[in-house]
Amino acid sequence: MRRACAGLALLALVSAVGGGARADEEVALPLVQADVDEREAQDGGGASKDPWEGMNRKIFAFNEGVDRWFLEPVATGWDWAVPEPVQRSIGNFFDNLWLPVRFANDALQLKPRDAYETLWRAVINSTVGIGGLFDPASAWTVVKSDEDFGQTLGAWGVPPGPYLVLPLLGPSSPRDTVGLVVDRAGYVPSYFVPFYVSLSAAGTDIVNERAGALEDIRAEREAAFDFYTAVRSAFIQYRENRVRDRADDPAEDEDEDGLYYYEDEDDF
Repeated sequence: MRRACAGLALLALVSAVGGGARADEEVALPLVQADVDEREAQDGGGASKDPWEGMNRKIFAFNEGVDRWFLEPVATGWDWAVPEPVQRSIGNFFDNLWLPVRFANDALQLKPRDAYETLWRAVINSTVGIGGLFDPASAWTVVKSDEDFGQTLGAWGVPPGPYLVLPLLGPSSPRDTVGLVVDRAGYVPSYFVPFYVSLSAAGTDIVNERAGALEDIRAEREAAFDFYTAVRSAFIQYRENRVRDRADDPAEDEDEDGLYYYEDEDDF
């Protein structure tokens, strides 16, 4: 959601399914088909939220092919070659670059406390954390915001619209697609570095994110009777809960929060 074109193109599958999990983050157990069926029944069925299912499934299959035949093999090699602490620092660095965008969305949603925490996190990690390579702010219990402009639109009362799978960009909605574009436009570092540098950085971040979710995405694919439906259900519920700043089931959210992180679509 907040990356250069190539970055957005390949990270979306990781974000929707594996949560872009960092090496030091917990992930949830696989979402089995029984869970999907229960959620579909609770929200009135998938058809009402996915009128473009035929088109979406074709795009989803294409995205899956890109991941299986390109991104996953590269990420597997990266995971083997790059030590876990280095992967963590790379993730921290890119997360830190997006804090100004998160701060803006905190402010737009009239959350002064969250905005203060995000600003303070940026100051701490950019200085004590050596440019964001380390995350002392978390050790000091400074709250980590997850706000994006799609959530801001939701907080303003804009409905998400139908479920939408974007080519290469992955799970989304009309509202979140607009949010993605606005967040990207607000990403300050992109205005100060050449395109090829931005593209290279985006690729590094994507591969690093995917490497942190290798086993989890494999488990999801194996456990789900219909992987497309599992991803759709998880994505819709996650985005609804993020807009509301709560979970329908707190215990369930505790398990799944690390797994279905869309941003996180985050970084370059």
